[in-house]
Amino acid sequence: MLKLILLTLLIAAVVGMGWVRLAPNDPARWHLDPRRVARPTTPNFHLLRMGDGDAPAPIFDTAPTALAERLHEVALADGATLLAGRVSEGHMTYRTRSRVMGFPDYTSVFIEPAGDGSVLTAFARARYGYSDMGANRARLEAWVAALSD
Repeated sequence: MLKLILLTLLIAAVVGMGWVRLAPNDPARWHLDPRRVARPTTPNFHLLRMGDGDAPAPIFDTAPTALAERLHEVALADGATLLAGRVSEGHMTYRTRSRVMGFPDYTSVFIEPAGDGSVLTAFARARYGYSDMGANRARLEAWVAALSD
């Protein structure tokens, strides 16, 4: 009986891990404008936005197109895949995965002119769970730091 219970739990775990990895990623659901998104009620997100963000949207002394291209390079180097949007438009959504379990996170960015430079607005959030243990915050901070170098 104990073996049957353990086997059932193992099968359930494998199916759950498979779902996390193979669940469809609907761009219409995840490609959002971070300037207009409502703040989630769970702590599994990080928002860079003027006014009510977790941190203010950073401003760079770079043209929007150049910043978007550099951000795209940084995101891809971090293992992200472009889910939706266009670099040329400065509005992109990336999917990243946690290293161990492969849980998907989504990061939507919008880059627009700000004086002689550009402003980066971003919304990173987890697809599953209540807490992301700071993963989305750390990712956005690393991307912004790489852009600042």
